[in-house]
Amino acid sequence: MDKIEHIGIAVKNLEESNRLFEKLLGVAHYKIEEVLSEHVKTSFFQVGPNKIELLEATSEKSAIAKYLDRKGEGIHHIAFAVEDIKAEMERLKTAGFRLLNDEPKKGADNKLVCFIHPKSANGVLVELCQDIDKQLSQ
Repeated sequence: MDKIEHIGIAVKNLEESNRLFEKLLGVAHYKIEEVLSEHVKTSFFQVGPNKIELLEATSEKSAIAKYLDRKGEGIHHIAFAVEDIKAEMERLKTAGFRLLNDEPKKGADNKLVCFIHPKSANGVLVELCQDIDKQLSQ
């Protein structure tokens, strides 16, 4: 894994949370994006070399909606940038980690993503992220 790519925070209201985090971080969000397949709307903030992703459910079917019902607003996941997501997925499976998807899928911010089940990572939902552009050049 190369670096922390972003920290994902589940929020009930993206518009209100954008205003809050703009005041907190001193910068405006640079992108709002809806990921239809995941029933989520995201907003990204760049803070130095780090990113924060706010996630709002767009449907009760969303994993974010379920998370908010169980735990309320707060840190949802930590994402790590990887050069080769398929190789990293295979490495983690071999090491005994349980992946939530067998193949990478398209996520927000032009990334291919895969999640590691929190039960195999001390209760932390871990996301692997690879730039889609890097996938095309491999």
